[in-house]
Amino acid sequence: MEHYGLLGIVPPVLTIVLAFATKDVVVSLFLGILSGALITGGGNPAMALMNISDLLAGSLADGWNIRIFLFCALLGGLVGMLTKTGSAGAFGRWASSKLKSSRGSQIMTFIFGVIIFIDDYFNSLSVGTVMRPISDKSKTSRAKLAYILDSTAAPVCILAPISSWVVTVMSIVRDSEGFDKLGMSELSFFIRSIPFNLYALTTLLMVLCVILFKRDFGPMKASEALAKEGIFYNEEKYGAVSGNVREAVESRAKPVDMLFPIVVLIASAVVFFPVTTWLGSIDGEKITSFAQAVASTSFGQAFNNADSSVALCYSIILTIALTYIFYLVRGLMTLQESGEALRDGIKSMVPALIILTMAWSIGTIIKSPRSEGGLGLGIYLSAAVSDGGFPVGLLPPILFILSALIAFATGTSWGTFGIMIPLAMPIVTGLAAGNGFGQAELVKAAMIAVTSVLSGAVWGDHASPISDTTILSSTGASCPHLEHVATQLPYVAFVAVCSFCGFLIGGLTQSLAFCWITDLIVFASGFGILPKVFKD
Repeated sequence: MEHYGLLGIVPPVLTIVLAFATKDVVVSLFLGILSGALITGGGNPAMALMNISDLLAGSLADGWNIRIFLFCALLGGLVGMLTKTGSAGAFGRWASSKLKSSRGSQIMTFIFGVIIFIDDYFNSLSVGTVMRPISDKSKTSRAKLAYILDSTAAPVCILAPISSWVVTVMSIVRDSEGFDKLGMSELSFFIRSIPFNLYALTTLLMVLCVILFKRDFGPMKASEALAKEGIFYNEEKYGAVSGNVREAVESRAKPVDMLFPIVVLIASAVVFFPVTTWLGSIDGEKITSFAQAVASTSFGQAFNNADSSVALCYSIILTIALTYIFYLVRGLMTLQESGEALRDGIKSMVPALIILTMAWSIGTIIKSPRSEGGLGLGIYLSAAVSDGGFPVGLLPPILFILSALIAFATGTSWGTFGIMIPLAMPIVTGLAAGNGFGQAELVKAAMIAVTSVLSGAVWGDHASPISDTTILSSTGASCPHLEHVATQLPYVAFVAVCSFCGFLIGGLTQSLAFCWITDLIVFASGFGILPKVFKD
């Protein structure tokens, strides 16, 4: 047996409960990892501690993880340079003179979040860095900023055909049993399935409605009320932020000094995405030069096949080097001050990096099969559905719930994609064929089923306290992590209910129109009622 059954739910539940009870995410994550290690180690404490050491080391031994780790640390160094020179404050003062209202700053955050769709980590950290001083000036709570960052990270990445997320999804879809019956490419399948992705699209609608109509409710309303009094986060209730770097009080910095590194970071990332693919395709035999590599792979293919962790790592190193020179030439820092700024900036990221590493570790022990030293929670939950023999019309809402549970418990949507899409595709194609579906009906049924997995996985990633994007959204906004989780949870739970209802009716009718009619009816009703009944 490749799983531990219901015992697999112990670590995520324990972590979440302890996080809210103790307000200490690091301790809660450690105890959650420890509980999982005790289960897999047969209750032996010594074995459990050795397993934890291996888990933490294994998380950072992974090439993708360590590059993201370095990207986050170095981005902290870049933020240290921005704040040391007063560049962030200069840009914030300039932008606040143009954006007089909280609504204006929130709309700008939303637009930036949609535009920067390459990678969810890049989105949360870079947009948060730019918009935090502007949000403070307009008296927008850090919790609201973190919510907008989080809502334009994974939900936008899963909709953009050139994001690292979608490349992963397409590769899993392509390799799934039954996909060949659909008679189309994986890219065509993805693009045509975008309108069915209810959770991601409804999330963006929710953010816009909250901003435009100021219909806050629950803990977010309380955080927004405090922000109007100049208190941008509730440290007493939710704990301290991950860390801040002091900004220079007096500075000759101008808005361009803030924009320069951000533009370089975005532009270099866009360039490095295809370049890293071309460089990686040089094998010394068939392809021996960069020019041959460029000729052999189109820009679009090279961009889609890029390793985002490599591209982001290259881009942040180049950005720091150019910004370092730029600030020295501008006379904003001395050599000694630049070193101090980098050190202080990286130091401010340490708490977030610890949480990120531990979140990777608990995700690994939860989702890995028993044969690999994990609990196999995803395998257990997946088997519960496949053994149930559900009718094809009920698959979408069931797949949505199951994917949401797995992603919420593990804190990862990518892992959920890998578990659930290979399960959903053969089930839906098999059931559709058994029910006499034609080709058009088969394709539609597959799209609804797969996008229900994507929607559920993105919801779990969006809502989970141990999700890396949730953690990085808190970091980007300099918001206490638990405040971000508590304030956004009612919003994302409401959107999940709308999406579930849409998938329920859409699955039964196999109709995109009925999916959206149901979703929007529930959304309009709830959006009108919830602010009146759910005040805090």
